[in-house]
Amino acid sequence: MRYDERLQQIQGQLQKTQEALYLTLSLENKRQFEAALNQAFRFAFEAEKLTLQARALPAYSGHPKAKERTEALIEKAVPVDIRFTEEKWLAVRFPALLPKKERGGVDYIRGFLWPAMRRFIQSHPPIRYDDCVLIIRHVYDRDRPERLFRDHDNIEVNAVVDIVIMHLLRDDSPTQCSHFYCSVKGDADGTEFYIVPQADFGRFIGALNAGKIGAPGDRPDAS
Repeated sequence: MRYDERLQQIQGQLQKTQEALYLTLSLENKRQFEAALNQAFRFAFEAEKLTLQARALPAYSGHPKAKERTEALIEKAVPVDIRFTEEKWLAVRFPALLPKKERGGVDYIRGFLWPAMRRFIQSHPPIRYDDCVLIIRHVYDRDRPERLFRDHDNIEVNAVVDIVIMHLLRDDSPTQCSHFYCSVKGDADGTEFYIVPQADFGRFIGALNAGKIGAPGDRPDAS
């Protein structure tokens, strides 16, 4: 697809996104809250597609630094915090929820998580974990209605798991890496994941329940 054709495609997607937002606002003003909520999901879906198309646009220009500059912009827009905790556990946090399985959105997560993880790995000695627990923690804005919280089975975690396997794990077999999922209320929506040795998992749960794990503002009401 040529650059001008990609621009036309984005223009069409922008129109769909604007229409979904207009309908959401219109229904909200009419106090048709359930219908407004359904339209809000449609708006989120269309906006996500628009974001992905916008990310790809610079590459169609043929600019030799298009990829590097796009990744730099994504890093500013969606900051990913990767660090080791005081206990030497790896912690990764970013201000976005993982998508629901039926709505996709995996490319959106990979678009900012993959480059961030690659930069971290390149700036640290080689890291490979064996016999560990991968903890994925979903943080919901405490003002979000609880009916909008998602069951763990309905959340697409592969976007995270695949990247972790590629960069940090020797083996993702059940005997080498267990998975643990929990949810918590916080100041804003976000996702956190941790890699903890099996032997430290009890200490991790203790720290989690004591409110010592996670971004400031999180409450230890994990489920």
